[in-house]
Amino acid sequence: MSVLVTGAAGFIGYHVSHALLAQGRRVIGVDNLNTYYNPALKHARLANLTRHKDFSFVEADIADHAGLAERLGAHMRVDHIIHLAAQAGVRYSLDHPFDYVSANVAGHLSLMELARHWAVDHFVYASSSSVYGRNTKTPFAETDPTDKPASLYGATKKADEVMTSAYAHLYQMPTTGLRFFTVYGPWGRPDMAYWIFTEKMLRGEPIEIFNHGKMARDFTYIADIVDGVLSALNHPPSAQCSHHQIFNLGNDHPEPLMRLVTLLEEKLGLTAVKQMRGMQKGDVIQTWADISAAKAAFGYAPKVSLETGLDHYVTWRKGLATGF
Repeated sequence: MSVLVTGAAGFIGYHVSHALLAQGRRVIGVDNLNTYYNPALKHARLANLTRHKDFSFVEADIADHAGLAERLGAHMRVDHIIHLAAQAGVRYSLDHPFDYVSANVAGHLSLMELARHWAVDHFVYASSSSVYGRNTKTPFAETDPTDKPASLYGATKKADEVMTSAYAHLYQMPTTGLRFFTVYGPWGRPDMAYWIFTEKMLRGEPIEIFNHGKMARDFTYIADIVDGVLSALNHPPSAQCSHHQIFNLGNDHPEPLMRLVTLLEEKLGLTAVKQMRGMQKGDVIQTWADISAAKAAFGYAPKVSLETGLDHYVTWRKGLATGF
C-alpha cells in the first residue's frame, strides 16, 4: 500500500509517516517547508524520515495544483491520501488571513481533486476542534452546530469539511475528517503553549498566561492521535453515510491551563515567572472532545495522560543540544 501524506515535515505528519513506514507501507511525503516556524525543525524531522528506504519526499505548495500534480506525476499509483498540511495557528490568522485561505481552502481543494482523479481508496484529512468556535455546550460532539467560528482558522477548517462533503457526494469518494484537539508531544510545534512555556522557562523569561489562566484544553498526546489516524484510515465510510464521516480525536479529559504550567514546573525543576493577560481574540475558554463516535467506529481509545505525555516531551527536549 502506498500513502500520500501532506505536511509530512510537520508535527503530526512526521509521526504519522513514521508509523506508516513501521507498518511496511510506502509513503510519499509532501511539504512546502515554509517559515511559519523555524524550518530547521522541519528539516530535522524530514532527515529522520528520509533514512527509510520506503519514504520519498516532494517539496511542493499544495495550493499550486498544477505544480503539485506535475511534481507528483511519478507517484500516481497512490492508494490512500492522508491530508495533514495546513496553515495552523489561531492567533497568526488574525494578521495573515490570506495565508489561511490559500493553504487551507485552495490547498484542500487541490488534494481533493487529486484524490478523485486518482480514485484513491480513502481520503483522510485533518480538521480541528476550532470548528466548534463559540459553542458552549460540552463535551463537543460531531453533531453539534459548527456555524459560529471564533477565528478565521476555524472557519477555513469548517469550509474544508463542507467542501469534502460535496465531493464525497458528487464522486462517491470515501472521505474521513478528523477534528484534532490540542495535540502535543516530542517534535511538536513551537507555536503551542506547552512548547513556548518550556522554552521561556529554560531561558528564565516570563510566560504570558491568557485569560488569567481561566482556560482548559483537551490535551491529546501525539501517539494517541497517530493511533486514531491510522485506525480511521482502515475504516473508510460507506454509502450509508454519503461516503463522508467526521470524528473527534481528543483525550476526553480537559485540563486547566494552570495544571499544564504546574506540571512543566515540576518536570523542568523550575518556577515560571507568570504574567497574567486578558483573553486573546479568536481564543476559546475550553475544548473538550466527545470521542464516543470514534470509539464505536474504529476503537479509538487514548491512553496517555497529560502528566505522562509531558514526561516524554521534557525528556525529548532535554536530549536536544538546543531548542529550535
